[in-house]
Amino acid sequence: MKKIYVLIIKSFLGPFVLTFFIALFILLMQFLWKWVDELVGKGLEWNILTELLFYASATFVPLALPLAILLSSLMTFGNLGENNELVAMKAAGISLRKIMMPLIFLSLLTGVGAFLFSNYVLPVANLKFRSILFDVRQQKLAFNIKAGIYYNGIDGYVIRVGVKEKDEKTIRHVMIYDHIGRTGNSNLTIADSGRMETTPDQKYLLVTLYHGTNYDDMADRSSPYKMTMRRTAFEKEERRFDLSAFAMTRTNEDLFKRHYQMLNIQQLQKAIDSLHKETQQRSQSYSNLFIRNYTFFRPVDDTSYRTETDTMKALNPDFLSNFPPQERIKIVESALNAARNLRIGIDSQNAYLESKNKLIVAHEIEWHRKFTLSFACIILFFIGAPLGAIIRKGGLGLPLVVSVFLFVMYHILSTTGFKYAQQGVMTAFTGMWLASAVFLPIGILLTFKATSDSPILDMDSWKKFFAKLIHIKH
Repeated sequence: MKKIYVLIIKSFLGPFVLTFFIALFILLMQFLWKWVDELVGKGLEWNILTELLFYASATFVPLALPLAILLSSLMTFGNLGENNELVAMKAAGISLRKIMMPLIFLSLLTGVGAFLFSNYVLPVANLKFRSILFDVRQQKLAFNIKAGIYYNGIDGYVIRVGVKEKDEKTIRHVMIYDHIGRTGNSNLTIADSGRMETTPDQKYLLVTLYHGTNYDDMADRSSPYKMTMRRTAFEKEERRFDLSAFAMTRTNEDLFKRHYQMLNIQQLQKAIDSLHKETQQRSQSYSNLFIRNYTFFRPVDDTSYRTETDTMKALNPDFLSNFPPQERIKIVESALNAARNLRIGIDSQNAYLESKNKLIVAHEIEWHRKFTLSFACIILFFIGAPLGAIIRKGGLGLPLVVSVFLFVMYHILSTTGFKYAQQGVMTAFTGMWLASAVFLPIGILLTFKATSDSPILDMDSWKKFFAKLIHIKH
């Protein structure tokens, strides 16, 4: 029995590792395709790119792991069924339930590992990934002056090089516009040739110009409408440009730590409680302010503001007729201003509470996401294993098609539930557990049919069933 268990585990681990890394690689290529414009041409060092891809791969595990579980379990039992190994085991008195037992324990262990990963590793990976991606997106394009093109990458300067030699250092027909003084194109340097080099620490660009002229248009102090042009010729001139803006700077990760995707369960729960408390205090304080400022809104049981005089009897029912015409206009304007201010305050309060409620829902969604990954691994195993035993097809043919179809359906339901929960159509619990609630009965049904040897995919049995159904109707 132990040898059979070892055989089944070995048959499962190979496809599982292979499909997991293939799925991870595909998702990583999708990420590169999406952000390629932000990565290319910025002169990023290889260690920055490696670190970015590593943390990006960690964030894709919640998608790759369930797919790997589904496909590998389907392939394992499909291969066993196709090679008649399942038939031999059953003939030896070993039920399918016992055959599945080692992989059930392995899937449960994987589910526990997935929970620990999503709770402790994934928040750190999200923090590192988001902070690096933010820095990369803020990074300027690498310093690269091309011939015949006006280059404005250096702050305060526009440089044009007519010809750039093959050594990438010798330049000819150089034009440099100095915009440091913010006076337009009033300061211009033209040179026949030059040499362009960067300092060893890559912080400065040293440009040595030969046989050139500096042109400087200055305003005449005697009249603001007159300009004075100063022209200075030179045989050799050196310019130094600061390249510190091209160096990648790392943002403090503490700025991202409070985001809900960077928190574990304990931190999420604490944040949710704090947000609930904050919204309740804000609502209560605004309610008290509302009652204090607008005394005509009072609780029914509040008798402190009641008067013995019946104003409806003492005054004309047409309230404004009790005042002179000029006073009527002031009363109406005052009432309109009070109503407008009241509406603005209520709209502002509602907008604040709505934003806080959305933030609470986002934290609750992330809280439930910590558990849905684990249950997805377990549920998809109980779909893939019995389905592989039923269809009895191994390899990457039919099992791949079936598993991809099922995973796409699961992913669609998960995304739909997530969107509905995010928009408030569903609660966070209902939206995040929608896919699991739909696929759990399917897994139970398939497991029951496979362990009881029910011909669920046998076409002859289905033909007989429909023939009996038609016969009953007649």
